[in-house]
Amino acid sequence: MEKEKLEFFKQLLLKRREEILKEVMETKKELTEIGEPLPDALDQATRESNLAFELRLRDREQKLLKKIEKALRKIEEGTYGICEACGTEIDEKRLIARPEATLCIDCKRAQERMERIKGE
Repeated sequence: MEKEKLEFFKQLLLKRREEILKEVMETKKELTEIGEPLPDALDQATRESNLAFELRLRDREQKLLKKIEKALRKIEEGTYGICEACGTEIDEKRLIARPEATLCIDCKRAQERMERIKGE
């Protein structure tokens, strides 16, 4: 992949990482600001439900952060944009949509089919 394109994807990945880290900090701030239990049980349940949802989102984002870090390492190593399963180049459109992608679209579809079969 050309240097200019690699730099584009590196900046895209860095921007996504920064956005996720910002959201993590906001969630931490919200957690520390939660005060006493609310007097209304329904309000308390709503707060706890919202908090659980936020924590699930942050867990997903932690996994995404790991994928972003891996993609950034691949850029440094010169292996970014190469499918880990078949060794072909990952289409640029796919990388724009998911810059942390490690599989080409054909290999990803095959992986998802296998996961569905195992899940049934």
